[in-house]
Amino acid sequence: MSATPLDDRALDQLFREARTRNGWRTEPLPEALLRQVYDLARMGPTSANISPARFVFVTSDEGRARLAGLASEGNAPKIVEAPCTVIVGYDLDFADHVPKLFPHNPGAKDWFPKGAASTEQAAFRNGSLQGAYLMLAARSLGLDCGPMSGFDNAGVDAAFFAGTAVKSNFICSIGYGTDKNLFARSPRLAFEEACKIV
Repeated sequence: MSATPLDDRALDQLFREARTRNGWRTEPLPEALLRQVYDLARMGPTSANISPARFVFVTSDEGRARLAGLASEGNAPKIVEAPCTVIVGYDLDFADHVPKLFPHNPGAKDWFPKGAASTEQAAFRNGSLQGAYLMLAARSLGLDCGPMSGFDNAGVDAAFFAGTAVKSNFICSIGYGTDKNLFARSPRLAFEEACKIV
């Protein structure tokens, strides 16, 4: 299948008109929709297909309250209000899955020794990519996103990833946004300020 450029409506939905939402309609998101979001996001490329991201879709009242209690004062109300906030984590033991995910070279697992700084770097970098894919997947399915830092990573790891090698990276509310507390669009750097062609 040869790729063709997306039309302006799609580009607006993904980038130009998409906004970081701070207010949310409260209707719950069906599990089938959350699965659709992940099924799209998982198709994005990662180094050697290592796919280190791990996602916790926090949708219950109890889970949202627990996560909000570990967030900054400004972020807590957004987490409580949103129908779902995703904890985007990265698994330091991702290499255990490499033989399955990179079957033409199962020995690639040895490229990522446990405890090595390079392994953690690969997990963080590629997990961050997958978090961005998740946001684009959500937007492509008509959802809004509200990505955030501003939370206690160690507390979130203990509350949601206990007994695993998964570390939290960032969190992102998803749902159908409102204009509540919506900021004016902030400037972006021009091509000449951020880019070179060499």
